[in-house]
Amino acid sequence: MRRRDFSVSLPFLALAGCSQRSRKRVAVIPKGTSHIFWLTVQAGAMAAGEQFGLDIEWNGPAQETEFARQIQIVDSMIARRVDGIVLAACDRKALVQPVDRAMAAGIPVTIFDSGLDSENYTSYVATDNVEAGRMGGRTLGKLLGGKGTVAVVMHVPGSVSTMDRESGFDEVMAREFPGIRIVQKLYGMSDRAKAMAAAENILTAHPDLSGLFASTEPSTTGTILALKARGLNGKVKLVGFDSNDAMIEDLRGGALDALVVQDPFKIGFEAVRTIADKLAGKTPGRRMDLAARVVTRDNVETPEIRALLKPDLKNRLRP
Repeated sequence: MRRRDFSVSLPFLALAGCSQRSRKRVAVIPKGTSHIFWLTVQAGAMAAGEQFGLDIEWNGPAQETEFARQIQIVDSMIARRVDGIVLAACDRKALVQPVDRAMAAGIPVTIFDSGLDSENYTSYVATDNVEAGRMGGRTLGKLLGGKGTVAVVMHVPGSVSTMDRESGFDEVMAREFPGIRIVQKLYGMSDRAKAMAAAENILTAHPDLSGLFASTEPSTTGTILALKARGLNGKVKLVGFDSNDAMIEDLRGGALDALVVQDPFKIGFEAVRTIADKLAGKTPGRRMDLAARVVTRDNVETPEIRALLKPDLKNRLRP
């Protein structure tokens, strides 16, 4: 039987393989996937992938408390030899070693949204969360005329971004509003039902409470539900953080007095940009702090705020 000569076809097979991997793969790993904030981050990451010619692999735990699952995802991306990783760490300590493993494997890592107890990463992109917390505190303090008692529905232990917001809030209250006293702080654990229970416990313990600050979307949503259940919406001043459609309607309707909002689309875009720069042989900035905005009933209908609150997710996240 005549032997076939594969000497011509082998180079073509090699070229085909190279062609299939001509685009770099970047894993984008959020803290969670169940809130609108992360969907908007995803849209920004996808937009950056499109602009810079990168394949974006989006994968994260369902809930922001599942740091063990997030570690598994990071390790799987290392094993698959992705070209870069963009990570919002669920826990400031637990994700240090996985990031060290990626960096040791030659995979650049950009940390976004929430930081680590480590300096071993390529870039850090996030809202200036301490300043955002100060903005929340300043807004609530002015709403109360500098007097009264307030409480905080926090996020989860170990989350750098939200801990920074909460410390910024505390700082402003102590420095700028000595007539306001923080009487209680409870965690909402990134869950609307648990945040509602935390807010109800606060309201039971402090029936004359003047105001509340909630440091995340689920904490804000749960707090609104608690205020409505007790008929206190509009009576107890509430400043929340981030946004969703229901929260915007509650702002318009008076159940919520103000929101401190980030630009999650820009966060996702800029985080991927740092990896694109690194893969192109450039030196990305070590740190990028993005500004937050305060949204109230007075500015919620302006074109700038509407564009921030309602990004084009439908087109960006098409399969």
